[in-house]
Amino acid sequence: MASSRRPEHTAPPEMFYNDEEARKYTSNSRMIAIQMTMSERAIELLALPADTPSYILDIGCGSGLSGEALTEQGHHWVGLDISPSMLDIAMEREVEGDVCQADMGQGVFFKPGTFDGAISISALQWLCNADKKSHHPPKRLYRFFSTLYGALRRGGRAVFQFYPENPSQLELITSQAMRAGFTGGLVVDFPNSTRAKKMFLCLFAGVSNPQLPKALGTESGHGVQTQASFTDSRMRFKNMKGKNVKKSRDWILEKKERRRRQGKGDVRPDSKYTGRKRSGKAF
Repeated sequence: MASSRRPEHTAPPEMFYNDEEARKYTSNSRMIAIQMTMSERAIELLALPADTPSYILDIGCGSGLSGEALTEQGHHWVGLDISPSMLDIAMEREVEGDVCQADMGQGVFFKPGTFDGAISISALQWLCNADKKSHHPPKRLYRFFSTLYGALRRGGRAVFQFYPENPSQLELITSQAMRAGFTGGLVVDFPNSTRAKKMFLCLFAGVSNPQLPKALGTESGHGVQTQASFTDSRMRFKNMKGKNVKKSRDWILEKKERRRRQGKGDVRPDSKYTGRKRSGKAF
């Protein structure tokens, strides 16, 4: 894109992906190639049984490019998307999956154990926005993940390629996935490349201490972290509800900023030591 502004900062997804943007997105050969590559990688991370068709949920399916990758590998799929313009193009393209309009923040309503797996390309970060007064990102994320957990068969995986804006957003997403019962973690492909670097959140339904797949482009990683896992031990986030962990650096910085806005004059300046445990010291 010519602009560096993130799409989710421009307008809600159903408005951003209007007729013009949807057609531009689907006619751009570079975008199509990137989308297909990410879709194929997400399917690989699902680790589906070889030579056996699976039933997959495609979340944020758009115009059906990711579904096309599923079809090419012999799988059956259902696609959800909030943009009617994107879904119109999917129908025009006569994709082989069933598509329907839905806001994933309101939940994924299918019978328990319906799907063998789920994929999502470039959609998850939209749930971190509050586009309406009724939107509360932590609640929408939890509703999405908890209903998705129920819709997957036990042992099924969900793989999300997404673009978190910052570490706090990443922590918000993973904490709500954990609250919903998922285990899993983050796989970062090509971590040393600005353009090729891609993040995949790999979630497991009903699997304790799963083994995360190996990231691509890490043969000479030079210590760069390419995996971050979490398990079903959810004590840290039990009462978090999307907020920063109490007494953490982010929590302290947020509290100090709030006190400054209230006109309190006794707030110490921020420094690299803020949030560190020091005997007898207050923040």
